[in-house]
Amino acid sequence: MKIRTVTAADLNDVYRIETENFSKEEAASFEAMTARIEKIPDTFLVAQTDDGRVAGYIEGPAVNARHLTDDLFETVVKNPENGGFIAVTSLSVDAEFQGKSVGTQLIAALKETAKAQKRDGINLTCHDYLIAYYEKHGFVNDGKSQSAHGGAVWYDMVWENA
Repeated sequence: MKIRTVTAADLNDVYRIETENFSKEEAASFEAMTARIEKIPDTFLVAQTDDGRVAGYIEGPAVNARHLTDDLFETVVKNPENGGFIAVTSLSVDAEFQGKSVGTQLIAALKETAKAQKRDGINLTCHDYLIAYYEKHGFVNDGKSQSAHGGAVWYDMVWENA
């Protein structure tokens, strides 16, 4: 498995994985995913198999806030060169590759990206059943989020670049 930055050629695979894994209310639109690929490729990582298939991805903009805000799901602006937190707006793995450590590899690679870009850390929101998963990867649960994305209840998770 190779982890690399996204390219425009990944759009259809990334969008397919996004819509297969998230509800209609939570999934990014095709337009939002296109904007993310165009504007924040430096914090948009793809897991690629040896035969060239996209197995999963993790992405999000760099922001100054410790916690992710709902506007980040729709509005995408170019990342500052360094500083701030990478706010994960999506981590998704193709069903065929789930349970094979693809998510773990993507999180580890994003942490390395955060370090290389001198970011303060990574933040994300997750459902309650995923809190332990992210804690296993060094994230701290900051409690219930203000996010109402997709009409769901979310929890703020933060990994700090120490």
